[in-house]
Amino acid sequence: MFSALQVSLLILHVCLALQVCAKQFNVNCNSNYASYYGQNSARNQKRLGEYCKDAIEDVIVLAFMNGFPNILLNFANACETTFDGSSLLHCPNIAKDIKYCQSQGKIVVISMGGASGAYGFLDDSDASSFADTVWNMFFKGTASQRPFDDAVLDGIDLDIEGGSNNGYTAFISRLRSHYASDPSKRYYIASAPQCPFPDAYLGSTLNSAWFDMVYVQFYNNYCGLNAYPTWFNYDDWDNWAKTKSVNKNVKIFIGAPGSPSAASFGYVDGSTLSNIYNDVRAKYTSLGGIMTWDVSQARTSGLASSIRENEALSKMAISIVITGTYSGTYRIPNLAMSSIDDY
Repeated sequence: MFSALQVSLLILHVCLALQVCAKQFNVNCNSNYASYYGQNSARNQKRLGEYCKDAIEDVIVLAFMNGFPNILLNFANACETTFDGSSLLHCPNIAKDIKYCQSQGKIVVISMGGASGAYGFLDDSDASSFADTVWNMFFKGTASQRPFDDAVLDGIDLDIEGGSNNGYTAFISRLRSHYASDPSKRYYIASAPQCPFPDAYLGSTLNSAWFDMVYVQFYNNYCGLNAYPTWFNYDDWDNWAKTKSVNKNVKIFIGAPGSPSAASFGYVDGSTLSNIYNDVRAKYTSLGGIMTWDVSQARTSGLASSIRENEALSKMAISIVITGTYSGTYRIPNLAMSSIDDY
């Protein structure tokens, strides 16, 4: 039998672990919040840095690199300047804000693809060569024209909704070889498949390449949040994560529209999303958190604040089971207001 002191120390250990999740991005947490930035979906998009002044988002996904291997970038009103004599965007304000966001414990990745654009690879060689280009232009490599100057991104996201499925495994493999050349920081690979399983464009790649995070779009499809629990198919993605994924510790995010106007259908309000999130968190260890499209929509509607309030440590109930000795549920006090003596 564990003593009251031992149980208290265990609770404290859990609290300290959760503080790590709260203060900075930790891919192993189940309370991360990712949101896309760059398409001004709500028509009131602010500078990137404005969204990093608080602790709401953990991951900012820059949208989009909607043309490749001939690079085309589109960040709406966030960046409209180009390099002299080129159509390639040059975004010094975003570059400055990337660094600021990273200094606040967030990660910033760039999304390749999107619902519209001209993208895709001819073959594995084409994809591998483009991975070199991406490393040189957006990470620790060198290129004569870097859209974000000396800012170094934290990873890439594949939001592939068109074109062929050629080369993506080779692209990821080559890019991860570049990642490995820089031990000074951790880099990530993410994807944003539609919820029908398997994904029409990335299905084979998801089975053959390494992914750290998968932002499943549970909207605009029969398996969306609005169909919970009947057709909501998180179970399919959890099964993939544990049995088919190359990375058996991959984290699945519940992708949600940031407001009713952010998707054709699939939006649910904050209370409903909170209930779904809590149900999934109780059942599946693959959960990484929530993703929204997009930050301007989620901030305007209030959904972003609702998500963070639900995922905040002051709201979390941690179930602790000590095999054969004790089972109970403890509500964690607000850590920002508590001292060790409060426990």
